[in-house]
Amino acid sequence: MTITSDIDRVVADLRRQVCDLHAQLTRYELVIWTAGNVSARVPGRDLIVIKPSGADYGTMTAEDMVVCDLHGNLVDGAMSPSSDTAAHAYVYRHMPDVGGVVHTHSTYATAWAARGEPIPCVLTMIADEFGGDVPVGPFALIGDDSIGRGIVETLRNSNSPAVLMRNHGPFTIGRTARDAVKAAVMVEDVARTVHVSRQLGDAVPIHADDVAALFERYQNVYGQAGRRSDPQQEDQR
Repeated sequence: MTITSDIDRVVADLRRQVCDLHAQLTRYELVIWTAGNVSARVPGRDLIVIKPSGADYGTMTAEDMVVCDLHGNLVDGAMSPSSDTAAHAYVYRHMPDVGGVVHTHSTYATAWAARGEPIPCVLTMIADEFGGDVPVGPFALIGDDSIGRGIVETLRNSNSPAVLMRNHGPFTIGRTARDAVKAAVMVEDVARTVHVSRQLGDAVPIHADDVAALFERYQNVYGQAGRRSDPQQEDQR
């Protein structure tokens, strides 16, 4: 099956973007071997681009990225989609503002998921990026949309772009795939820092009013005017 010619260019661009973004997962040591995946919504279409199952990070190409519909069915591509495709697809179906989804097994965030414990909002960076504690989602088996349901249930009424799926690992969302990758990098960083702080004693939580103020400032004021609406241009904090 092939995609229609009017979206060939858009899909080709997304295939390159999604493939390139996987390099950020290895750069920040968020995955090992063939684990993890990045996906992106095709604008204006009920389609997503996602990494194929078991693809090697060192050799995969843009052409290897596969196109699926919002029920996880393969639409275009020579390889089988990621085993997490149904979960990604469920998120896209039920969260229309989401343009990118990422899953990693990054060490510290996954350790919090193994404990089934939220990462508490004890750092201004957590308030900025996640708007409060990084929440834990329910345990769910891999292979169908159960994980997707847990992600949506947990994040639908949360400021956080990250959820720690219990006994599994972090999933992140964003307006773009790049936003979701940034959230995956950030959740691992704060998971590590808060873990280290606990070795020294109890961490001090930030008051809810201050969390709200920090989140509002970072999401709507921080950065250069005219660039906040274009997340592709935001290279760093």
